[in-house]
Amino acid sequence: MNTKYKDVIIIGAGPIGIACALECKKRNWDYTVIEKGALTNSVFNYPLNMTFFSTSDKIEIDNIPFISNNPKPTRNEALEYYRRVTTANQLNINLFEDVQTIEKTVDGFNVTSDKARYQTKKVIIATGFYDIPNLLNIPGEDLPKVQHYYKEAHPFTLQNIAIVGASNSSVDAALEIYRKGGNVTMIVRKEAIGERVKYWVRPDIINRIEEGSIKAYFNSEITEIKPNEIIVKTPNGTINLPNDFVIALTGYRPNLKFLTKAGIKFSKDGKQIPIYNSDTMESNVKGIYLAGVICGGLETHKWFIENSRIHAKMIANDIEKSIS
Repeated sequence: MNTKYKDVIIIGAGPIGIACALECKKRNWDYTVIEKGALTNSVFNYPLNMTFFSTSDKIEIDNIPFISNNPKPTRNEALEYYRRVTTANQLNINLFEDVQTIEKTVDGFNVTSDKARYQTKKVIIATGFYDIPNLLNIPGEDLPKVQHYYKEAHPFTLQNIAIVGASNSSVDAALEIYRKGGNVTMIVRKEAIGERVKYWVRPDIINRIEEGSIKAYFNSEITEIKPNEIIVKTPNGTINLPNDFVIALTGYRPNLKFLTKAGIKFSKDGKQIPIYNSDTMESNVKGIYLAGVICGGLETHKWFIENSRIHAKMIANDIEKSIS
């Protein structure tokens, strides 16, 4: 492989990676964004009918207007917006290319992917956290009927569905599947529906549970998944429930191994928050910057598009001091 020389390599083509690319383009730097999946891969993998919690103006980048039909934009509107921002600005993005290693050198970094090798002065990591699901770690989780991502309700019509969790994604899936004719049971470790559930959705799920349209077992957990049933530990004892599919929406985590291989260190409080300068977003490895939700480690609710889009300008302002 021939080596390609760059000023900046950006890893991840989500909204924040795109924002970083825009800042590099403004400064006429030679940059490349490398994304192992599709453009805005995490947004692409959201449920088809998902509605954002934020308003469109809160998730637009670089002051480029995001016009939505409703106050809260949908997944499809977000995909269209970020796609248009990318194409209209002719951003240099390589899709379906997987970065494997980042190695520190005297002059910068060697970045190797499954398709190319790069030598770069700076690296920005904006890889998000949606790729690695938090597993239940119980017998039967490897059965084909178990899913850790939810796309749409249609396949679950007339089926017995167990949804694990009580977050926004779990509640959205439960309501949508119920309204498409699925028999929905929620298995929730905590005592109630999550407080962070979208305010216009939370009353809906609570009412559906109270009226019995959706069954919910709180302070409960699945202990085993079998081909035609699940075993659930509840406060009133262990029960067996008929089951066709398990949708375990128990959250996701960033690829911490990838950061570790790059030399990035983490907090020692169990949250595994990567070490970085909050004024510049530069990590403990000089020349590697972190942007977006990756900065929260296992606290994946800490950073999102709305409050991390500022990272792009912070990083570019710091890089500008050393790139002529």
